[in-house]
Amino acid sequence: MSNPQLDHLYQVFELYDDWSDRYRHLLELAKDLAPIGDDERIEENRVTGCLSQVWLIAEPASAGEGGDVMVFRADSDARLVQGLIAVILMLYSGRSASYVLQTDAREVFARLGLDNHLSVGRRNGVESMIQRIKALAQIRLEA
Repeated sequence: MSNPQLDHLYQVFELYDDWSDRYRHLLELAKDLAPIGDDERIEENRVTGCLSQVWLIAEPASAGEGGDVMVFRADSDARLVQGLIAVILMLYSGRSASYVLQTDAREVFARLGLDNHLSVGRRNGVESMIQRIKALAQIRLEA
């Protein structure tokens, strides 16, 4: 399944010669992330296993988009993590629950060169976010 947002991000990242440019671009992506409300920053929405505070919300898509399409919203108290969230949402939000379960984000992070430049703690946090998204997708399929 084609993903124009990710395709564009791949093209942009290929233009950058070094990690600092990619890092700055992640910070720019963070600026476009829609914040979640204070009332949504509750324990139920918090992703455990992240160094930073991360909140993730899954919602069903509008009726016309299909029965198992999921929309994810997320936010963090750390700007870099917000940029990483933006990449994860490009991959999974607006996609079917079955797509979410079948799609490996590690390939995306490797292609972007992010896997080599994130600390172990950040990589663990990304993995925690992805596992939470996949768990929510599994629940959606079982409903």
